[in-house]
Amino acid sequence: MSTSIWKPNVTVAALVERDGRFLLVEEETADGLRFNQPAGHLDAGESLLAACAREALEETAYEFTPTDLIGVYQWPRPQGDITYLRFAFAGKVGAHDTARQLDTGIVRAVWLTPAEIEACADRHRSPLVLQCVRDYLAGRRFSLDLIRHYG
Repeated sequence: MSTSIWKPNVTVAALVERDGRFLLVEEETADGLRFNQPAGHLDAGESLLAACAREALEETAYEFTPTDLIGVYQWPRPQGDITYLRFAFAGKVGAHDTARQLDTGIVRAVWLTPAEIEACADRHRSPLVLQCVRDYLAGRRFSLDLIRHYG
């Protein structure tokens, strides 16, 4: 019997839409360049909302304020080594700091239409990228009151 305790990797993702386009990042991965929402891991002691705003800023240089929960997604990687528990948020995009350096591994931030996102699905970091966009476009919005942070 294994003594290790299994835990999913908790991540957050920002669904940033402006004028019919979504803000994605193109990032270096072990599988080559891939597209993803601005997303990343929850840090110790951090709230989900703070993590989402931080990751969006670090990866795109845009300020982001979460306003709604789009969904919670549990995705085990096909390799079977990691399961992600993603909290995806819609929100308001703010100022863009053009002088800010993007996170290591982020090649660029890019605004794509839903059709462009679908067209490059084979280059998505995971199937969650397209699913989150589809859920957003379908009008899925849940109140942030669902989330309680005790810190």
